[in-house]
Amino acid sequence: MSSTAPLPGSPAAPPGPPAAAIACDIFCAVIDNFGDIGVCWRLARQLAAEHGWQVRVFVDDLHAFQKLCPSLAPDRARQTVAGVVIEHWHTPAHAGDTLETADVVIEAFACELPPLYVAAMAQRERAPVWINLEYLSAEDWVADFHLRPSPHPRYPLVKTFFFPGLGPGTGGVLKERNLDAARAAFEASPAARDAWWRETVGRAPPADATVVSLFAYENPAVDSLLEQWRDSAEPVVLLAPEGRISGALARFFGLPAFGAGVHAERGALSAHGLAFTEQAGYDALLWASDLNFVRGEDSFVRAQWAARPFVWHIYPQADDAHLPKLDAALAHYARTLPAEPAAVLARFWHAWNGGGAPDWAALCRHAPALRRRAVEWAGELAQVGDLAGNLALFTKTQLK
Repeated sequence: MSSTAPLPGSPAAPPGPPAAAIACDIFCAVIDNFGDIGVCWRLARQLAAEHGWQVRVFVDDLHAFQKLCPSLAPDRARQTVAGVVIEHWHTPAHAGDTLETADVVIEAFACELPPLYVAAMAQRERAPVWINLEYLSAEDWVADFHLRPSPHPRYPLVKTFFFPGLGPGTGGVLKERNLDAARAAFEASPAARDAWWRETVGRAPPADATVVSLFAYENPAVDSLLEQWRDSAEPVVLLAPEGRISGALARFFGLPAFGAGVHAERGALSAHGLAFTEQAGYDALLWASDLNFVRGEDSFVRAQWAARPFVWHIYPQADDAHLPKLDAALAHYARTLPAEPAAVLARFWHAWNGGGAPDWAALCRHAPALRRRAVEWAGELAQVGDLAGNLALFTKTQLK
């Protein structure tokens, strides 16, 4: 029985049945990094928390998943974390202990659904909304292919391509409703920042230091950059989550390893090894830094919402197929930068992606312009809408 009385003079309306929550299944195959499951896990939590969906995630690598979600038990076939049901997708044909298809089915990054599941989708009285969630790209063609339908060759099913992007007419990128408020609260609270530094590395950096976070794939340009930081006229504090760049840091400092808890200094450079962190902790790392080196897709998106200058290490592809994607992102991000800082930024990004030695001093000279642009760009990107909200809106129009 409701405890809320009708307003005086208003007719009493009979209570209707509660609207059934939209059921959504997300299928994710972890390739060789954390980007695939990172995107899927953010999307799943946001659809559950902000849109009230009942979300189930099928993922084939629970050990990789646990790196992003420490409360996950990698030996359990089924569990619920943060309101999301997680199933270990343990064979190509496996589609859950009970074959129940959802209202919305998201095939992440063309991972291919289990054939049994697709057949069951076709048997539903009402076909589900089938989404092929693609990788993020800033290229112009994305808007033309976003929401394009693809009929199944044998079943009465239609798959819709959903393209994340940085411009109008795309699916946008993931952003939680409270993200800006959380960042603003962190920036406005000296106590919160001091507590973060004490917990993370034991002490706050010098006031005149440039704080850099470094998250990258293996990169031959890192040796040159470390030398420039060592020889810098101003102190540089490096925060490096353990990962594929850790070996290069260990070699530079002459250490056997450079993992969590390691601290080393050479010249003006003071470097701290950090543990690989869950997603919420990574946001705080970006907010605490003056410049963020990011890689792949998920950290690339979070760096943009952090409203800090950043350098992107795009996932390398054969025959340099990734470079047009890098340039497309630069075209969006640097669109309103004056010519000289835009050119310096482009040269630095290309150097970091295999095109020579990065010029740290040139980047520093244009730091004020880059800081202004980072804030402006976060506002521009928000106008495209967030991916989860755009996806939820589209699927609801299809379910009517």
